[in-house]
Amino acid sequence: MITMLLLPFAAGTPPLTTQTQDSKSAAMTDSGNVTAVDHTGFAVSSLDEAVRFWTGALAFKLERQSEMGGDFLHQVTGVDDPNVKTAIVRAPDGYVVELLQYSNGRQNGAVPASAGSIGAAHLALTVKDIYAVIARVEAAGWKAKGSPLPIPGGSRKGTLVAYVSGPDHITIELMQPPAR
Repeated sequence: MITMLLLPFAAGTPPLTTQTQDSKSAAMTDSGNVTAVDHTGFAVSSLDEAVRFWTGALAFKLERQSEMGGDFLHQVTGVDDPNVKTAIVRAPDGYVVELLQYSNGRQNGAVPASAGSIGAAHLALTVKDIYAVIARVEAAGWKAKGSPLPIPGGSRKGTLVAYVSGPDHITIELMQPPAR
């Protein structure tokens, strides 16, 4: 069954056609378009613990730490009383993760424990030995959410995957590509 939705148009306003849709798409890509992913940020309850985890268990390199706050940060983030301690950690391939400990801490709420919760996010990391990484993650106080299993089909068939989660419910997917 085909259902047609008829929308009223203001007098003199042409309906949206494929041609106008194409020109709107072109306008979206002409200026202000996304050129790259710069970093991923996570709000954490303890910056010291988060830095220890990311550098110790995952072998990221601590680049720098800083503190900032005031009206600028409030205007950018919309966070009330925004004083934040930050750390930048870098993956072996150069990818940057920003860790942020806000002054209001847990008063701002927490991410749901379930990776399936609306709004939950995860960061996927490629690893050489998923079992060794899980052992390091668990030694650092985080937990595997399940057992590593191979992807059964598709372009990543055979890749071992597992989710791990820490005290702030930050979820990381570990991915070990099959040996070639």
